[in-house]
Amino acid sequence: MYEKVTRGIRIRVEPAFVQDQSSPDEGYFFWAYTVEITNESEHRVQLRSRFWQITDARGVTEEVRGPGVVGQTPVIGPGETFTYTSGCPLGTPSGIMVGSYQMADQDGILFDVAIPAFSLDCPYETHSVN
Repeated sequence: MYEKVTRGIRIRVEPAFVQDQSSPDEGYFFWAYTVEITNESEHRVQLRSRFWQITDARGVTEEVRGPGVVGQTPVIGPGETFTYTSGCPLGTPSGIMVGSYQMADQDGILFDVAIPAFSLDCPYETHSVN
């Protein structure tokens, strides 16, 4: 599990290689990752947008930006946790993801929360890029 705290917002990420959605012989590798966002601050926050930087084993980087996560812009109160699962395909058997969420505090002031870098590794790779 990978973890980072920014301004009282704890982000935990657990990636998992998904064998039955991958086709290694065709150069297609798929991971699911579960993100747990816990508000350890004293104020309500809302997740507004996401930014991901995804790098494969060849060093090719893709950036993904968009509103919310999995179609939601959750409001997370003090002591509450929001959890979701999403996925990431790659053309190589390993890679790395890192990013940030843009949050709004109770006054509507925007701030960024770091998502820790996490490794995408599968059984078809003898060594990873991370």
